[in-house]
Amino acid sequence: MNDTPQAMTIAGTDSSGGAGMTADLNTFSAQGVYGANIVVSVTAQNTCGVQKVQMITPDMIMAQLSAVADDLKIRAVKTGMLGDTATVETVAKAMTKFNFGPLILDPVMVAKGGAQLLTDEAVSAVKTLLMPLVTLVTPNLPEAEVLTHLSIKTTDDIMLAAQQLQTLGAKNVLLKGGHGDAPIVLDYILLADGRHFWLRTKRFNTARTHGTGDTISAAITAQLALGHDLETAIIAAKTYVDATIRDGILVGHRYGPLNHLAQSTIKNQPEVIYDI
Repeated sequence: MNDTPQAMTIAGTDSSGGAGMTADLNTFSAQGVYGANIVVSVTAQNTCGVQKVQMITPDMIMAQLSAVADDLKIRAVKTGMLGDTATVETVAKAMTKFNFGPLILDPVMVAKGGAQLLTDEAVSAVKTLLMPLVTLVTPNLPEAEVLTHLSIKTTDDIMLAAQQLQTLGAKNVLLKGGHGDAPIVLDYILLADGRHFWLRTKRFNTARTHGTGDTISAAITAQLALGHDLETAIIAAKTYVDATIRDGILVGHRYGPLNHLAQSTIKNQPEVIYDI
C-alpha cells in the first residue's frame, strides 16, 4: 500500500487547462508521480485572462486535506493560488496538523493576463503564517518585490531579496528570473546552508508560457516526492519547464499553455553558475 510516489497540490482550477492544478497534475504525471489535488478555488479563465473566481469554503478545504491525510502517503506538497486570508490560514493550520512532507510555496499573486489572485491582506498572512513552514519558496521577481518591499533590478538586488525571504522563515529560496525581455534568463537559488547558485538559460521568444510558475514548482515537488535532494530537484525542474516551453503547442489565442509531455528534456540542461 502507498508505495507509489505521491505528491499533492493545493491550488485553484483553470477551466482552460493550462495553469493551476491542471498544470500541477500534468507535471506530476510527467515526472512519474501520482498527484492528489486540494481545490481552494474555481476559476473561469482561458489563455486571454481570468474572468471569474469562486473561492471554496475553509471547512471544505480542510475536509479535503483531512481526507487525503487519512488515506494517502503524500511525500511532498505545493501551493498555488490561495486567493484570500481565510484560505491561507486554513492551509497553514493543515500544514502544522498533518505530515505531508516538504512544502513548496508558489506565491501566486497575479495571473498572466493581469488578474489579481491573492488579496493584499492575504499577502501578509502568507508572510506570517505560511513562510515559516515552507521548505522552498518560488516567487518571480514582481512577487518577490511585494514580499520583501524591495525594488529588484540587479543581481545584487536579487541576492538581497532572497536573503530577506529567508528572514521571513523560508528555508530555501528560488527567485525566478523569467519576467522581462532579456535574451538570457537567470534564476537564483539560495539554500538553507548558505550555498547559492544561478541557473542560466536562453529565453524562448514565445507567448506559450501560461502556467510556467505552476509547472516549475510542481516539478520540484514531484522530484522531492521521488526522493531527490533539493538542488537536484530544482535543476531537473528547470530543465523540464524549459522543455515544455521549447516543445510548445498551439492552443488558444493569447498566453498559450506549455507542453507537459515535452520530449526534449535531457539534452537541454541549464547552465549552473556558482559565481556571477
